Amino acid sequence: MGKRVGIVAVYQTKYEESKPYLHIHDLAYEPIKEILKISGLKFVGDGTGIDAAIGASQDHWDGYAISSKLYQDQIGGHLRPESRVRGDGAVAVFYAAMSILSGHYDTIIVLALAKESQVDGRLVESFGFEPNYTRMLGLDFLSAAALQAQNYIDKYGISPEQAALVVVKNRRNARFNPVAQAPADIEVQDVLNSPMLSSPLRELDTKPTSEGACTLILSTEEKVKKWTSKPVWIEGVGSCYDSSFLGDRELAEPRSLTSAALQAYRMAGISDPKKEIDVFELSEYTSYQELLWAEGLGLCEKGDGGKLVQSGATEIGGEVPINPSGGLLSGVPVNVAGADRVIEAVLQLRGEAQGCQVEGAKVALAHGTMGPCGQFHQIIVLRRGY
Repeated sequence: MGKRVGIVAVYQTKYEESKPYLHIHDLAYEPIKEILKISGLKFVGDGTGIDAAIGASQDHWDGYAISSKLYQDQIGGHLRPESRVRGDGAVAVFYAAMSILSGHYDTIIVLALAKESQVDGRLVESFGFEPNYTRMLGLDFLSAAALQAQNYIDKYGISPEQAALVVVKNRRNARFNPVAQAPADIEVQDVLNSPMLSSPLRELDTKPTSEGACTLILSTEEKVKKWTSKPVWIEGVGSCYDSSFLGDRELAEPRSLTSAALQAYRMAGISDPKKEIDVFELSEYTSYQELLWAEGLGLCEKGDGGKLVQSGATEIGGEVPINPSGGLLSGVPVNVAGADRVIEAVLQLRGEAQGCQVEGAKVALAHGTMGPCGQFHQIIVLRRGY
């Protein structure tokens, strides 16, 4: 990148299975209030504060039409520039960065939130499928992910035990993350004995229902340096969609992820991600997907994702630490997921990840995904700037 965009401040709520005591506008209030306190910034249009706002949420998940109206005041959108990404929070971060690089705004606040417990997610997810042939089958993202996992098993011999190691690692990592929903000290056998949801996916192989919100403030290089002593720069970005029809895709080879990653690597000047990136925060909605995403990012050869986790390379102290925060398997909501990956990457680069800190982390990769079986991927490469 010629001009640089950086991150001024970040904040996450505690993630929980349900927050029935909070309406959507209440859920938005905490992270907005806290990030303004942390950054010292205000909603002003004179160049000395936050110029615009971007939300990441979806009407179907929120249960309201034009649901962004419910947090418009909290995000500073009343009579001021405000947009919404109807999808993953990593895309909202990307959109904010592009809006700043375009010169339209200097400083943007991003909010991502979701209350999964208030709707039937299976019905919401059914709208993500191609309408003429697949939607009528009653598929949701879980059953589609099960098809993907079985295809992955059949093609490369991935074992349930290898996938279970992902769950064990991520849930244990979450013990040191104060906002994690479901930290746990578990063993492989606990995963293999959990209830079957959609073969071969068991309950512990999948992301739990979750609620919460997070915020970030992005700005120009000049203002980031002025407003924080620990700047983190967005060095590279990449996005790619695959076909909406599952039959047109090779589910065991995430080509759209590889394409998005190569875009981000080129922009960030990364030639060997395994050696040049210190920490990876991935959106693994299922255990098998973390293995598959690692392959798509070029961290190992095709079919070697299981061997990679078995080797210990993806542990906090390993060669390619993946999800030291605990990842989605420890509880992070849809829509929030990708933005939260960016925040966890920022905390790592600032040395503020507490017990799950990867020592000496200077470059991090954050990943968001949308659609069945990882149809769309967003990659953001970040670098420590101090």
